[in-house]
Amino acid sequence: MLEVTDLHIEIEDNIIPETVVYDFDLKIEPGEIVGIVGESGSGKSMSAHAIVGLLSRKDMKKKGNIEFNGEDLLLASRSRLREIQGDDISIIFQEPMTSLNPVKRIGWQIEEALRIHRNLSDEELKSAAIAMMKDVEIPDAESRYYMYPHQLSGGLRQRVMIAAALICDPKLLIADEPTTALDVTIQAQIIELLKRINRERGTAILFISHDLSVVRSLCSRVLVMNKGRIVESGSVDEVFEHPREEYTRNLIYAIPKFQKIANPVDCQNRKPILEVKNVSARYKKITGYFQPGRKQKDVVRSASFTMYEGEIVGLVGESGCGKTTLGKTILGMLDDTDGEIVHYSQMPQMIFQDPYGSLNPSKTIGWILEEPLRINGKYTPDERHERAKKMLGLVGLDESYLSRKPKALSGGQRQRVCIALALMLGPKLIIADEPVSALDVTVQDQVIKLLIKLNRELGIALLFISHDLKVVYELCSRIIVMKDGAIVEQGTDTDVYNHPKDPYTKQLLLSAGYTK
Repeated sequence: MLEVTDLHIEIEDNIIPETVVYDFDLKIEPGEIVGIVGESGSGKSMSAHAIVGLLSRKDMKKKGNIEFNGEDLLLASRSRLREIQGDDISIIFQEPMTSLNPVKRIGWQIEEALRIHRNLSDEELKSAAIAMMKDVEIPDAESRYYMYPHQLSGGLRQRVMIAAALICDPKLLIADEPTTALDVTIQAQIIELLKRINRERGTAILFISHDLSVVRSLCSRVLVMNKGRIVESGSVDEVFEHPREEYTRNLIYAIPKFQKIANPVDCQNRKPILEVKNVSARYKKITGYFQPGRKQKDVVRSASFTMYEGEIVGLVGESGCGKTTLGKTILGMLDDTDGEIVHYSQMPQMIFQDPYGSLNPSKTIGWILEEPLRINGKYTPDERHERAKKMLGLVGLDESYLSRKPKALSGGQRQRVCIALALMLGPKLIIADEPVSALDVTVQDQVIKLLIKLNRELGIALLFISHDLKVVYELCSRIIVMKDGAIVEQGTDTDVYNHPKDPYTKQLLLSAGYTK
């Protein structure tokens, strides 16, 4: 059905043209599921976007052949490509919140491809959209048809993206990192949904991911990309069980497993560094948005726990359970709270989930790192510069990065800068909010080992917020489980993983594939 031969992609908008994909070959048979894996910047998404015709014709030079049902798409006119896009070939993007139109209702967006490719009445469009919403297991489809993207959870938004991609019953579905930022339970649901679509509709799927465990559970064949080239390909079993290339072996080795990296901390002889007592939190009411007299719902409800010096504690739960809100509340970033928070250290810091969104894009790394010291007012310019250089060294970056801006750094390098920024004032407690969820497995592995190193060498206590139970198992000595704003279980890693008491904890562990 699809045959890509010698695809070569060059970006021409730089002073020196840059080749990003070299001699890419791919065959997909009808009804087949093929995976492409590799680190960020390896050329996975660029190759897929070329197949579906989404690359610019002005500053991108493409050579080779992309034959879909015998037609070369690289030679097709723009009008012909528009006929194919969304009808014969559809794509699901990585981040549904930025891919969906925030000012259009869900139903309208699912119907969009039908409006372009089919001649249907408004009633027929609505009927088809609701039927598709039910098919991708969106509950209460009739009422959610009229909702906006911000009113849905991350998992439901991803189902909307899948419904919009499938509405015209395409022959090929390209799924570009569709599960990267999702919880393990939602991720498992999306994978099962894609399997069912493939089985019942016969839709071929090109699945792009840096999560090798997801690729293994879904795909029959896999291509491994590195620096724009396919370095290895074959059946999933061949590539995972007998990888030929060192790069593939490193990718597989870096997959988080249920094994310990950090040594457990004995808290019996340690002093508390943080006490959280019956804390509830809610977001401040916005005039005109909430109904007068209506009580705002608590996002965090009566949370209580204690952390000790040098301890790494995992805070786990699905999106929307209140993990991040609790972290912000601990650092005093929310006003509308109840309960008591006692800090036994000064200047606790936070590492945010999205490093690019956390760093000022217009400033250099040096300026960004020195900013907390400027605000503190106790350091000379030379002292600020030396401390910034020292903190970069601690996270494995040299002083040349001080003069760069965030856009010139990779995702892993930006996350290291965020960690260095959190270290600038010498905190003894850091709250790390999903710091590795959007990173490749190899970079994720590097950042986890860096956090362990800082914990051992500097004695920093970490509250590690995550939905990845494998990463939490590697890193944390105690676990706190949240659901719907409340802590439903907490204890040592051994107790929570091997003897879970709450049904929700058991469900999380089952979704993550944990067995004793």
